[in-house]
Amino acid sequence: MFGAVQFGLLAAGIVLFVPMGMAGWHLSRNKMLFFSCALFITLAVGVHLTPFFPSISDFLYKPYSISDSSLPTGTASSSMIRDSCIYSLHSVVMYKSNYSECVNGAIDSNSDSGCKKMSWKWTQSGSIAECEFQKLKKPDVSVLLNGSWVVVAGDSQARLMVVSLLELVMGSEEIKKIRGDLFKRHSDYSTTVDEIGMKLDFMWAPYVRNLTNLMLEFKENKDYPDIILMGAGLWDMLHVNNASDYGVSLSALKDSVLALLPVFRNKDSIDRGVSESAWIRSPHLFWLGMPVLINSMLNTEEKREKMNAVMCNAYDDEVSRTKLLRQSGGPLLKLDIHWLTDLCAPQCTADGMHYDGVIYDAAVQIMLNALLLESNQKPR
Repeated sequence: MFGAVQFGLLAAGIVLFVPMGMAGWHLSRNKMLFFSCALFITLAVGVHLTPFFPSISDFLYKPYSISDSSLPTGTASSSMIRDSCIYSLHSVVMYKSNYSECVNGAIDSNSDSGCKKMSWKWTQSGSIAECEFQKLKKPDVSVLLNGSWVVVAGDSQARLMVVSLLELVMGSEEIKKIRGDLFKRHSDYSTTVDEIGMKLDFMWAPYVRNLTNLMLEFKENKDYPDIILMGAGLWDMLHVNNASDYGVSLSALKDSVLALLPVFRNKDSIDRGVSESAWIRSPHLFWLGMPVLINSMLNTEEKREKMNAVMCNAYDDEVSRTKLLRQSGGPLLKLDIHWLTDLCAPQCTADGMHYDGVIYDAAVQIMLNALLLESNQKPR
């Protein structure tokens, strides 16, 4: 394929050498000048019109592909490819687990039945396949999260995300040992995975104002996590049941999150007089969306009355309206639990609100692949 520079050199060569060749055939000077001018004008017009003919443009200008190793890191093209892949992360399908998947470790820590009833995978259409999404195993996750401070804040949905993340890092047997502490009602939980130096804090924060206060606390202490995953709305819907007030709280949360960007790595770096440019960075920020609520399966009359489809849609609309999410120009990348649960409901839930581990496993893998894309890494 010709590039623009090569095509220009070819055109210049034709303009220069063809008239010289014609002169060698003893054509008259007037004929040679006429032909030269005609040739030059034709080529000039052709070059300017080429962009308007896609078939010619495609021939002359070869586009970069996601797998092209010559793509320079940090270019506008690589940024566009990365963003395209990030917004394709939820392109998954759910299917019934087979026997071999259960034998090979598709165990549900959140279910008494043992084997996960459903499994998931990314779709393999052309553009999505080029993103090379992968279900990361423990070795790759250990490298990716090595030395990281991860904060997960929210309600029971966020707690289930912690289960899936720790199961991936520590194994299902270790999760059984800590499950009692992790699931103490309405409590925080902290652990350190010594093997990789990862610190994980779960903050019980069922209301958006709790999340806002947590962001303000990080700002005040000048000590910030590497990864913040947060989400709230179910408790607000049940106990407040006012979408407009929820939107006001989301706007305040957005302001508190934006105040973190960019941030200092830690307070000690400032005290030691380390230059600002050497320490500024930003945490990776994720928003945990609300699940599909199956009204007929909710376990109390109050929930069935207040957490109906109309109210769920109103709360989702407030998330979009406040532009909290990166998809609408905000700071947080959404993990779309609503979409994932919609693919699996109702066979993946016993109470219409809390879902089997397959949902949160998929959300964790989507988050980890987003981290890989944002840090320009690939698993080993």
